[in-house]
Amino acid sequence: MTELEQFQRLKKLVLLKYQEHYPFFQGNWKSFSAQDIQKLIDLIEENCKQTISEKWIYTHLKPETNSKIPRKDMLNILAQFTGFSGWDEFVFDENAPTAITSPKAKQSVSKLWLLLFVPIIGVAVWYSNFSKPEIPETKSIELNNEFTNEKVKSDEIIVIQVEDSVEKPLEVKDGKVQLKPSENKQTKLIIKSPFYHPKTVMINNSTTKTPRQVSLTPDDYAMMLKAFMVSDIKNWQTRKQQLNKILSDNLEVIVMLKNNLGAEYYDKNEFSQKLIVPTATVKRMRIIEVKNDAENKIQFIRIKQE
Repeated sequence: MTELEQFQRLKKLVLLKYQEHYPFFQGNWKSFSAQDIQKLIDLIEENCKQTISEKWIYTHLKPETNSKIPRKDMLNILAQFTGFSGWDEFVFDENAPTAITSPKAKQSVSKLWLLLFVPIIGVAVWYSNFSKPEIPETKSIELNNEFTNEKVKSDEIIVIQVEDSVEKPLEVKDGKVQLKPSENKQTKLIIKSPFYHPKTVMINNSTTKTPRQVSLTPDDYAMMLKAFMVSDIKNWQTRKQQLNKILSDNLEVIVMLKNNLGAEYYDKNEFSQKLIVPTATVKRMRIIEVKNDAENKIQFIRIKQE
């Protein structure tokens, strides 16, 4: 085995060692993110008391193929991280000669191996037909409006999975999240939305009783605000009175402009005037954050201009 082939083997072992600490990572070096790189740097520093730079990982570990192997001192660090004393022991472990060298001894071992191997294969084939291990399945959880029982809009919900204090955002698609099998005993889901009250769901991975649905309680004033922004005006005086009821006198509105052009600020009166006679620009605004005061009136709104 060449040194480059040995280095590729070492890269695989480093990835397996990383997965021992973060079992939810099931990718490869190509999908290794910047966050994963930082975690790996911390692990190496903690276990080996040595430091590897982010640039070095991008240069030598991220590529699928390497034209040359890195410096030996860096190879020693990676080998120590995977459980060896250094690069030399790692290479020796792969190339170490067997204790039996004589042809007669090898022939005897081969015959003994066949006598043991054939029955074992037979037992394995028989057992596989009667006892197939269960493969954990990805669990789908549907997010519903508590009152209408309709699925929430995917772009209005953020779901964060928390395991071992590590946060991982989950994709919400068609009002559902997919929860992959986990070796941890518990998984925490944190659900956030500008239009629903936040909710935390604890899932016990040691049982099969994962909820198929999670109901979210809508924030009434935030829902009314969304309706005002997309509906056509019918009675501006009524709308003005309704806005005055749901908006705090100390309202602050931040509108984030497109193309990173900055942001605009509105107070209660300025923002109400925009909503009383909604324009096409208002209808293209998307609410991404809402905060309420002690009386549950809307005190802060963050809007993205689309």
